[in-house]
Amino acid sequence: MLETIENRFPGRDYLVELGAPEFTSICPLTDAPDFGELTIRYVPDGKLFELKSLRDYLTSFRERKIFQEEVVNEVLEQLVADGAPRFVEVEGEFAARGGMTTRVVASSGELPVAGSAAGETGDARQTSRAPEAPGGAWISA
Repeated sequence: MLETIENRFPGRDYLVELGAPEFTSICPLTDAPDFGELTIRYVPDGKLFELKSLRDYLTSFRERKIFQEEVVNEVLEQLVADGAPRFVEVEGEFAARGGMTTRVVASSGELPVAGSAAGETGDARQTSRAPEAPGGAWISA
């Protein structure tokens, strides 16, 4: 279970991006380590993820035999269950093994349009520098 803290700005849509550049798990077929980088992007609602708790959770995969695709989806499910974000995306970029790299992306929820939070008006392109998710998903209306 991931620990969370209260979001002091629950009425505002903002994107949080967290990186775990030294992610490791074990391949269940070869018992060899899988090295990669996990990136978590989320728009919080009432809760923020406590970073030490999240780091410890991700570190727990070091001794687990699990496929890369399963890692990304399991992390996503845990984030949804414990933090209930409006939107969350988990991206795993894994190092080459056998001449192949793997990139897995899984998400839950709808990525809000920049400037769409309650009480905000006007063109978000003029009033803020809204972050952009991969593929340009974080856009202004």
